[in-house]
Amino acid sequence: MILAPITLTGHAQKEAWQNKVLPPIEQLGRDVWSIPVSFPHNPMRYTLSYLLLGDGEAILIDPGWDSEEGLTNLTAGLRQAGLGLTDLTGIVVTHFHSDHLGMAARLRVASGAWVALGEREVRRFTASEDLDLVLSMHREELTLWGVPAARLSEVAMNRPSLVHLQNLADPDLRLSEGSLVPAQGLDLRVITTPGHSPGHICLVDEPHGLIFSGDHVLPRISPHIALELPGPANPLADYYASLDLIAFEDEMEVCPAHEYRFRGMQRRVAQLVEHNRARSAEVLRVVEEHQPKTVWDITRHLTWSRGWDSLQSFSLRLAVSETASHVVYLRSNGHAINVPVTHPHLVEL
Repeated sequence: MILAPITLTGHAQKEAWQNKVLPPIEQLGRDVWSIPVSFPHNPMRYTLSYLLLGDGEAILIDPGWDSEEGLTNLTAGLRQAGLGLTDLTGIVVTHFHSDHLGMAARLRVASGAWVALGEREVRRFTASEDLDLVLSMHREELTLWGVPAARLSEVAMNRPSLVHLQNLADPDLRLSEGSLVPAQGLDLRVITTPGHSPGHICLVDEPHGLIFSGDHVLPRISPHIALELPGPANPLADYYASLDLIAFEDEMEVCPAHEYRFRGMQRRVAQLVEHNRARSAEVLRVVEEHQPKTVWDITRHLTWSRGWDSLQSFSLRLAVSETASHVVYLRSNGHAINVPVTHPHLVEL
């Protein structure tokens, strides 16, 4: 099937993406700014943070990864808008991932701004969490999926990464489906869009003709939809349902958290659905041709952009957990795939 292409609007952003440099700070309207924040040592390279100005309000969407370089990026963007860090009044984060929420705790201390997440977003690790138990359950999950013992240490999360997650900001506010971000002079409506995370949200700004899509809809890549235990029982089904919610029109400009801006939300949603349907079909072909015994066996027979051997550590963990989400989804649609996916000790939410 040949699907209609999206319309590029962030030309400078795409050029910067292709040249592997940080894109420029851009003013998208009188009261809206796009500010790239460095994402060090990661192929995504940066998070696109958005500043919106209201009546005495300065709201920042997705402040990005916490680093000195990123703080310098944000400070420069605020300065172009005539503001400083202390002028921030609110921080809205689309989901609980470090490249979105990471800077929030530091900015809250500097400005006194409140921090908001969607009401369904889950903090996987609290400050009081027993990290030894978390690590043990995570290894149990990976073993269930067939990750070889010799590669468990490579693929599994480690203590430093868990401590990092524990230190991310807790929200002051929770935003419900259909609610407005509490900021005078702004009209930011919340759409709950689970899939990439359990409580991911997008923000619709009809007066400015903008949709802030976080990681839910990106212009070039498909976001990672993982099965995480404990977690939602069928994240891919959740993703399809929330794609339907966000594809309500096709002309507003989409402001994603990575890559570059575009128009054509309905067209891009159609592409994402087609991509994931094709991936599920490939999983079924692998099951039929190879009779795999585990999720790992399925994963290693799938097509990967840089080849199976290129997947290591974090990227390998993403690959296995994404394959598990397709297995769960296909089972929910009546396909018999006889590989272990869930365990009674790994309770689903």
